[in-house]
Amino acid sequence: MTQTLLTLAEVEALAREAHAAQTDKAGRPYAEHLQAVAEGVRERGGDDEQIAAAWLHDAVEDDALSTDWLREAALTRRTKDIVLALTKREGEPPESYARRIRTTSGALLVKASDLAHNADPARLAVLDEHTRARLTKKYATMRALLGLPPS
Repeated sequence: MTQTLLTLAEVEALAREAHAAQTDKAGRPYAEHLQAVAEGVRERGGDDEQIAAAWLHDAVEDDALSTDWLREAALTRRTKDIVLALTKREGEPPESYARRIRTTSGALLVKASDLAHNADPARLAVLDEHTRARLTKKYATMRALLGLPPS
């Protein structure tokens, strides 16, 4: 039996609902970050599978949705693979995480959009100096591990 895939609008609605109670480090609704990443993927020429993954890129890692949900979800295998590639694993070295992203079709573009939004100077400006410096270094390190140019 063929399963009808979720539309991008349905994926967006699911992601917004799953992260509804979550805020980012600046106290903003987390869905704003998801939307920015999805829009960044679209602007970078990403396809619908990558845009869907952008909406869901933190869902499993943040326990907003389970791996069981993802496994059964009406999404393409590629979208699921991208989400899983972007899901950090406890205790995983950054080098392993970056390697998985680089070797998963479509994941690097989604992560590049995620990093671009995370490292947005306007977004970082509202954080305290220590947090801003720590995150700036973290994002620069990940960009280097992924082979992306400095932001």
